[in-house]
Amino acid sequence: MFERRITVEDVLETLRAGETIEEYPSDMPLPSRLLLGWIGSRPLHVVAAHDPQTGDRIIITAYEPDSDRWDPGFRKRN
Repeated sequence: MFERRITVEDVLETLRAGETIEEYPSDMPLPSRLLLGWIGSRPLHVVAAHDPQTGDRIIITAYEPDSDRWDPGFRKRN
């Protein structure tokens, strides 16, 4: 994350206020989802899973989406 200039606070803010743009119900061992958050004017994608037994959230990846691969709002893939 740190090589990508993404802080723990950025990820937490995306989990708190981000919009779910894709769901992956068949991911194993837990279903996950892709969230879109905004850190100022910078878009951030976070893929996370939630363990309902423990209440834990597991961060799978966090990245700044590539504008060549995503629509202008970063909600849909090109």
